[in-house]
Amino acid sequence: MYDKLMPIIDTDKCNGCGLCVTVCRCGALVLEGNVITIIEVVDCGWCTQCELVCETGAITCPFEIVS
Repeated sequence: MYDKLMPIIDTDKCNGCGLCVTVCRCGALVLEGNVITIIEVVDCGWCTQCELVCETGAITCPFEIVS
């Protein structure tokens, strides 16, 4: 099971563009068969950049960010 701080991927919405992979600083996202997959990484604080660049809304935050 993945850390609750990792992004949630809706594979039905993912178009396989890979943009989120390019902005993932901790290497938690990989493109497998044109769909984003989360791999287990240590100390990924999830910066939310992948969610911000996802044009289809396939990546969501499992918690609300309050500033």
